[in-house]
Amino acid sequence: MSDLPALPVTFRPRRTRAVLLCLAVLIFVVVSSIALLLDRLGPGERLTFVCTAAVLASVALTLARPKVIAEETGVTVVNFASTRRLEWAQIVQVHLRVGDPWVFLDLSDGTSLPAIGIQPGIAKAQAIADARALRALVEARSGARQD
Repeated sequence: MSDLPALPVTFRPRRTRAVLLCLAVLIFVVVSSIALLLDRLGPGERLTFVCTAAVLASVALTLARPKVIAEETGVTVVNFASTRRLEWAQIVQVHLRVGDPWVFLDLSDGTSLPAIGIQPGIAKAQAIADARALRALVEARSGARQD
């Protein structure tokens, strides 16, 4: 099939990720600057401000982490706090229904796995295109039929 993306391909919410990465940098710079500019703060308090800035920035970076990587041998789903490697044959269906916050993968063991790396949030059209591309790859690689 010529309309399939070339492997490997990474699906991720690019706009959401860009916003979150900028936010992480902004939070760290602003809160750290405040710590350095306030004359009344002692060294321990300044350090606390900088550590708090680092924690807040790390939360934004964690939210920017999700992605779905499709390779010749299978799919890797990276969510906020977990990573799961799947063989193509393990994926039965790819779903992105109206109102879903992200794509869901129905697996051969009867479970469903959220693939947060494809989410309609800011870029709905891109998420739909990514979900269709992943669905086509699953069909081509595993012989599964999507409804």
